[in-house]
Amino acid sequence: MSEPGATGAQPKQASAWNVPNILTALRIIAVPVFAWMLLAHPHEQDWRYWTTGVFVLAILTDVADGKIARKYNLVTNFGKLFDSMADKALTGMAFIGLSILGELQWWVTIIILVREWGITILRQFLLKYNFVMAANKGGKLKTVTQSLALILYLTWLPQQPSIIAWVAWVLMGIAFVLTVVTGIDYVRQAIKVRNEARAGGATGA
Repeated sequence: MSEPGATGAQPKQASAWNVPNILTALRIIAVPVFAWMLLAHPHEQDWRYWTTGVFVLAILTDVADGKIARKYNLVTNFGKLFDSMADKALTGMAFIGLSILGELQWWVTIIILVREWGITILRQFLLKYNFVMAANKGGKLKTVTQSLALILYLTWLPQQPSIIAWVAWVLMGIAFVLTVVTGIDYVRQAIKVRNEARAGGATGA
């Protein structure tokens, strides 16, 4: 669920058969497994704990693959394309699953997913201006807050103490606000880049 990295010199392409890419592939495979576990056994507490565990492990693979890729210069086209897609698929399935179960309002899920996939598409659009939109502090905080809120929601809040449910609700509210605010900020940044490129005579590839 990490935002794309910062601008800079492009590292030499490594072999696609490396640890970061394997972790990304495992995260992609985990998405349907996670979805089945959540939707097939929504009201069994033990299953909800196991489901949450799968979600947490998938998140940890995202943290690990990014650090390993940067440390050992294992950046590949596969990783650039599928790492972000795997993140969005995992969190997207969590939001959709919770809404299907009636544990999270659909309007919250829809707005968040429109923002997430919209910014992903916007980043691809900006590449034709040779601009890589890096994650800002708000975007990184949004990612962390979303993850924590989803973890609490996935543990099946109706059976949890009210304080846990309250914390989860507050975290989801903060995540929602950060998602919308940072989304607007990224759009404003994209418009600025586009206008500057056109003013400078850039045609785009």
